[in-house]
Amino acid sequence: MKDKMLVEVAYALPQKQIILECEVDAGSRARAIVLGSGIDSHFPEIELAGCELGVFGKAVADDYELVAGDRIEIYRPLIADPKEVRRERAARGLKTKKGGGAISPD
Repeated sequence: MKDKMLVEVAYALPQKQIILECEVDAGSRARAIVLGSGIDSHFPEIELAGCELGVFGKAVADDYELVAGDRIEIYRPLIADPKEVRRERAARGLKTKKGGGAISPD
């Protein structure tokens, strides 16, 4: 019999966030757990087979071996490329304040 451990699967939209606790076999892989978590019943629009995954804010591969207490995060696609947004701000002469917001030029 395999040892069991607890991990979490998380997904968030601006208006709704869910963290599911899952009991899994030791040695389980990130993508397999996400696919079997049932989180898609809360968010049917998620493409679980191809979305980006992370554990505590760091991107991981599908075959990442989970450890007890890991939180698998399902990432949404970016709406805008952050580098392009910075380029556009610079072209308009706007400075960026800490935290990413724009401030008016001096």
